[in-house]
Amino acid sequence: MKLNELSPSKGSRKAPKRLGRGVASGTGKTAGRGTKGYNSRSGGGVRPGYEGGQMPLQRRLPKRGFTNIFKKDIAVINIRDLAKFNKGSVVDTDALVQAGLVKGKRNGVKLLGQGEIKYSLDVRVNQISKSAREKIEAAGGKVEVL
Repeated sequence: MKLNELSPSKGSRKAPKRLGRGVASGTGKTAGRGTKGYNSRSGGGVRPGYEGGQMPLQRRLPKRGFTNIFKKDIAVINIRDLAKFNKGSVVDTDALVQAGLVKGKRNGVKLLGQGEIKYSLDVRVNQISKSAREKIEAAGGKVEVL
């Protein structure tokens, strides 16, 4: 058997309705669109969501919420994420981006205190939690807030 010999099984495919093929076909002349009106014209038909002049659903529902256009996009990482860095290394925004812990352009980095750290690191971030600062300094590291 070859690809050109394949055909669908009998009755599995129905021929499409052939519109506008003469009066005797039953779908000739107006081609099943009726006479006159918006839907009979080419390009006619109402847009999605149109409810025949009734106030549409998207306009009946109230608007909710507020978008702060001055919001700062701060990347958040935890102390447990700093395990990727070697002892004594400098951990700043560039190092975090290179390590894949921070993605894309952000307005700063905040370090939180979840997890443990056993060795000293030189950390330079925009914001740091109290517990994270205590854990880094307890391990012998330095913290600098930019």
